[in-house]
Amino acid sequence: MWEGLGLQVFLMCLGAVLYSAVAASAPLEHSHRRRLSLHRHRERTGKEGQVLHRSKRGWVWNQFFVIEEYTGPDPVLVGRLHSDVDAGDGNCKYILSGEGAGTIFVIDDKTGNIHATKTLDREEQAQYTLTAQAVDRATNKPLEPPSEFIVKVQDINDNPPEFLHGPYYARVPEMSNVGTSVMQVTATDADDPTYGNSARLVYSILQGQPYFSVEPQTGIIRTALPNMDREARQEYDVVIQAKDMGGHMGGLSGTTEVKITLTDVNDNPPKFPQSVYSMSVSEDKVSGEEVGRLKAKDPDLGENGLVSYRFIEGDGMTVFEITTDTDTREGVIKLRKPVDFETKRAYTLRVEASNTHVDPRFIAWGPYKDTATVKVMVEDADEPPAFLATSYSFEVEENAHDGTVVGRVHAKDTDVANNPVRYMIPRYTDVEQFFSVGPEDGIIKTTRPLDRETLPWHNISVSATEIGGHHQDTKVRVNIKVKDMNDNAPEFATQNEILVCENASPGKLIETVSAVDKDEMAHRQYFHFSIAPEAVNNHNFSLKDNRDSTASIYVTRRGFSRMTQDVYFLPIEINDNGNPPMSSTNTLTIRVCSCDSKDTILSCNVEPYILPAGLSTGALIAILACIVILLAIVVLFVALRRQKKEPLIVFEEEDIRENIITYDDEGGGEEDTEAFDIATLQNPDGANGFLPRKDIKPELQYPMRPGGHPVANTVDVDDFIKTRINDADSDPTAPPYDSIQIYGYEGRGSIAGSLSSLESVTTDSDLDYDYLQSWGPRFKKLADLYGTKDSKER
Repeated sequence: MWEGLGLQVFLMCLGAVLYSAVAASAPLEHSHRRRLSLHRHRERTGKEGQVLHRSKRGWVWNQFFVIEEYTGPDPVLVGRLHSDVDAGDGNCKYILSGEGAGTIFVIDDKTGNIHATKTLDREEQAQYTLTAQAVDRATNKPLEPPSEFIVKVQDINDNPPEFLHGPYYARVPEMSNVGTSVMQVTATDADDPTYGNSARLVYSILQGQPYFSVEPQTGIIRTALPNMDREARQEYDVVIQAKDMGGHMGGLSGTTEVKITLTDVNDNPPKFPQSVYSMSVSEDKVSGEEVGRLKAKDPDLGENGLVSYRFIEGDGMTVFEITTDTDTREGVIKLRKPVDFETKRAYTLRVEASNTHVDPRFIAWGPYKDTATVKVMVEDADEPPAFLATSYSFEVEENAHDGTVVGRVHAKDTDVANNPVRYMIPRYTDVEQFFSVGPEDGIIKTTRPLDRETLPWHNISVSATEIGGHHQDTKVRVNIKVKDMNDNAPEFATQNEILVCENASPGKLIETVSAVDKDEMAHRQYFHFSIAPEAVNNHNFSLKDNRDSTASIYVTRRGFSRMTQDVYFLPIEINDNGNPPMSSTNTLTIRVCSCDSKDTILSCNVEPYILPAGLSTGALIAILACIVILLAIVVLFVALRRQKKEPLIVFEEEDIRENIITYDDEGGGEEDTEAFDIATLQNPDGANGFLPRKDIKPELQYPMRPGGHPVANTVDVDDFIKTRINDADSDPTAPPYDSIQIYGYEGRGSIAGSLSSLESVTTDSDLDYDYLQSWGPRFKKLADLYGTKDSKER
């Protein structure tokens, strides 16, 4: 508190001194300037009389000073402007312009005193450029040229040092030497570094001793203690101070925090927490199973703390192996091969743990390894019985009677108790139950005869279970081979028929036959062929045994005829010459065929695809040619019939929508009716009640409607026409267009004459057709046509 109060008193005194000096020197200097200007004028005007010498100029005033952060009750007097032309009568007016004129700086236009109306901060603006001018108050005309000057803001120590980039983080390896550079911190001070000691900084450490130190001038932080151990302490919080005024009393200060972390080096060897480890393993464990784990502790980090394990000595180095768990850094001991409690019950091993990576700088601190002893105890387990062999192979003859001994398997209990063993055959390995095994002695016997030809090998399993144990069993493979016996008779290798020509000559070889046997052929064993005793005296064929398991068949007579006998059966006896010998009689079928002169078979009853005898190729070609000619004639005949056939409907060009049937039969008029039968105008088929149609098939014709009857002998034309119209209207098969039938029947004495209009075209007629009006509505059209024409002519 007293230090701050003293600083304020000092600043106030300094400000008062500077203010007095500036106020006293400003008008004097300006007057001096003006006097010099007048003196130069006199020197120039006195050239005519004498040479005048210029006096030496003094220093040129061009700037004012004002202390920043002044907080007095009155505005600060910066300085005073005065011109020589100012006679003091008030006619001279002082004008101020430039940076801050009128706002920060004001001038008394009469006296020329300049005051600062606001508190100035050098850190915001260090100087202001202003222009002063003296003008006539009445006319505002310049009394002298404008003068430019600078107002500088005088710095005071009002800004403390600042660490712009804090807080800081640094890392340094553990066990570093004293004076090892950690990092450099830098503070900045906004005060003027060229004026006094306001910006002169000194660094010091407030927190972090005695581990670290800082250089006062540079701010470099260094280690201060040797052998700093990361495993003891890893992080340090250091506080650094920067103070201005060269670190003297009254200076301002700023602080920052630096968090320093010690990085790891490999300065610690691995260490087993205990010197002896005890483990156990059961004898029923298999290779690769884990026995136990041990770990050597290393406080180092990363690769500096990696540890590898190995066996260096012991009686179990071939039984066990050790690996490193990369996640937990433990040494894992595993079985390399199974152990046996009954053989060896304990093992002793020496394990070494060592660092994978060693720092050469600290190698003298070694050795970076440690050892421990591992004792492994083997535990007894209730193991299943063990067979003396890994598999068994036996032989047995086929067709052996039930209960024949095949062989024996043997298993024993390997435990200390040595319990008895029970045997059995799993049914899934002997589904048909050909064998059985003695439950106590392990003797395998047959349960029924075996057939080598059906199944030459039997692969079964035998299971051994410890009596009184945990019902664990062990299985062993048993392969049983069925030995062959000569129990199958030989037979022909193929059953094909033999073909012989009708004209075969005596002594001709027609076939070589062979035989097969399901039994195995012994060394130097072959098949023997002979004709059966019942066919020895046949005169057709003979047999020759070739003594190589084949036989040749020969013809013994001439002249076979298919018409007489086409098939011959030759019984042949085959003997296998085995032990005991087996024989069988097989019948050879010989078929007689027709052959040409080159003994090429032409026809046999069993070969229908062979051409018939006596029919040549030329004859077949002639027959085929005749068949083709006949087919051509039939096709031509059918085509001609289709051209003559009347079509069911008219052609398109003949479709005139009207079928006019004209009967040009002129008789003797009304008097001739008895001599002419009107039935001729009718369809002859209509007399029988059936009207044939040309546009439909005959089978689709409909019978005449009931009640209809032909008009055979009548001369009433009107009734005849009505009957035909009624028949046409009632016919469901009528065509979709009108069919007009005109019957021109006229007789002699008819007052109407001919109804034909052919003659009316070329000849004039005086006949009056008005009578047509009395014929009814059917003739109205004719009456209108002709009657109208005549009336117009008249």
